[in-house]
Amino acid sequence: MQAKIKRQDFNSITDADLSTKCFEPLIKHYKKRMAEQTDSTQMKEQFYEELTEGQRALFMFYAYYIHVSKSSIEFFWWSAYFIAQPKSWSAIKAALKFFEDTNMLILLEKIELILKQHQFPETLESFTITREDLANNKELYATIQSLYSVFEDTSPLTIKNINNIIEKNLKDFVEIED
Repeated sequence: MQAKIKRQDFNSITDADLSTKCFEPLIKHYKKRMAEQTDSTQMKEQFYEELTEGQRALFMFYAYYIHVSKSSIEFFWWSAYFIAQPKSWSAIKAALKFFEDTNMLILLEKIELILKQHQFPETLESFTITREDLANNKELYATIQSLYSVFEDTSPLTIKNINNIIEKNLKDFVEIED
């Protein structure tokens, strides 16, 4: 499931785009399989098991990043949603460990702590969070705004770090075609 990139196209990929180019075939394959399955939980786990350790890290980071990077409200809601899925949340944190990104990992642990302090659900069965919940809690809103600001400052460095690791381990992520 590696990204297949023609050599001429590979040479024109910017350092900043490398990780997204490697993520694209993973998410396309994932969405295709989701559309074909009736048991999404089983399919998710099977899909995840088929990936290499690096692909798992890349997939989970971008699955989180793409959703939370849109706004502080999305940052809040999607963080709560992933935290309510312990396997997924654990995999996101494992991805940051794989990419040796302590700063983003610390940020995620702060988000987790804040949401637990506000007694947000830790399973999807009891998940009733809405995006409006953030506006209804001024203290939480201020904290999330602050954490989102850190996220905005930290995420470009995370992506740069991911790209560097991919460059050092190209064969694990990319198949270059002549």
